[in-house]
Amino acid sequence: MELEMKIRGLMMDPQTNNPIVVLKDVNGTAILPIWVGIYEASAIASEIEKQATPRPMTHDLIRNLLFGLEAAVKKIVVSDLRDDTFYAVIWLERDGQMISIDSRPSDALAIALRMDCPIYVDDAVLKTSRENASMAEVGNNEDLRKWLESLSDEDLGRYKM
Repeated sequence: MELEMKIRGLMMDPQTNNPIVVLKDVNGTAILPIWVGIYEASAIASEIEKQATPRPMTHDLIRNLLFGLEAAVKKIVVSDLRDDTFYAVIWLERDGQMISIDSRPSDALAIALRMDCPIYVDDAVLKTSRENASMAEVGNNEDLRKWLESLSDEDLGRYKM
């Protein structure tokens, strides 16, 4: 089963100084932090903040290609978590045919923002993420998860990239 989520914030991990995309389900009960690279975080941030660039960046180019090919992004799904690596699938529809495209979650999220499509996370990913956090050393992932879950909207604005 898949849970619909929204990007709740984009921030820097205060411990490692790496970017984190924080996903939260639309009902506000589940949270999923995904650590991403700085360039991918920049692509996500530029779309969140609606920053125009003089030339199309990579994810803008992909959006333009999809429009040109008359393909619609129906949804993206964060589909797996293995060995501390998240996996995602971009679901396209073209000429009535559904096509699944393997993707890094950061790229899928950047495309979802540009295509205004829903974001889902597989229940198994949430479960595995919670299990991994509970097995982590004290002061590591579990503390960070608790901290992320406690953030208010104002806090996320303060830590935004």
